[in-house]
Amino acid sequence: MNMIDNSGKETSATRGAYLALREMILLGKLPAGQKLKIEQLRSMLNTGASPVREALSLLTSDMLVERIDQRGFRAAPASKANFEEILTLRCVLEGMALRQSVTNGSPEWEERLILSHHRMNRAASQDTATFEDAHKTFHMTLIDSCGSPMLERYCSQLYDLNIRYRYLAAVSDTYQKRDIPAEHQQILDAAVKHDADAAVEHLLSHYRLTGEYLTNQMSDP
Repeated sequence: MNMIDNSGKETSATRGAYLALREMILLGKLPAGQKLKIEQLRSMLNTGASPVREALSLLTSDMLVERIDQRGFRAAPASKANFEEILTLRCVLEGMALRQSVTNGSPEWEERLILSHHRMNRAASQDTATFEDAHKTFHMTLIDSCGSPMLERYCSQLYDLNIRYRYLAAVSDTYQKRDIPAEHQQILDAAVKHDADAAVEHLLSHYRLTGEYLTNQMSDP
C-alpha cells in the first residue's frame, strides 16, 4: 500500500510540475530559449527534482521544451520561420477539421459551442490563465465534431505552440485595436448556421490577421 501511495504522490507532483511549467512557457514567464535549471525550477515550484525532470521530459514531447545536452533543458526557441510553419499547419489542419465539424455538428454540439463561447467572453475579465483555458476550449469545441481524434490532437498541439507567439504580438497597442470578440462571434455565427465555407473563412482570417502582424514584428533568426 505504501508503494501505491508513494507512486500516486509522485505522479501528482509530476503532473503539477508539468502544468505549472507548461503555463509559464506558454504565457512567456519562462522566455523562449531560456535554459531551464532543475534546481531553480524545483525551488520555484516547491517540489522535488525528480518531478521537475519528468515534467520537462513530458514537455519535450509537446515541443515546448528542448534537450540541450544529456541532462539539460531549455524552453523551445521562437523564430519567425517557426511561427510561419505553425501558422501554415494550423490553417490547413484546423480548416479541414472545422469544415468536417460543421458538416457533422449536431444540436448538442451547437449548444456546447455556444456555451463555450459564452464562458470565453465571461472569462475575458478574469486572470490570464482562466481566459486561456476558456479560449482554447472554444477553439477546440469548434472542431470536436470532426470525427478525427488524431486531427484534433494535432490541432490542440499547434494551438499551444502558437500561444507564445500570440502573446508576443499582443504587447502592441496596434494589435489590441483588433476587435477579437467580433472575430470570434463571426466564426460562431457561421458555425451554428452550418455554413462551413464562411466558418472556415472567418477562422483562417482570424489566424492570418495575427500572423501578418506578428511576422512584421519579428526579425529573421
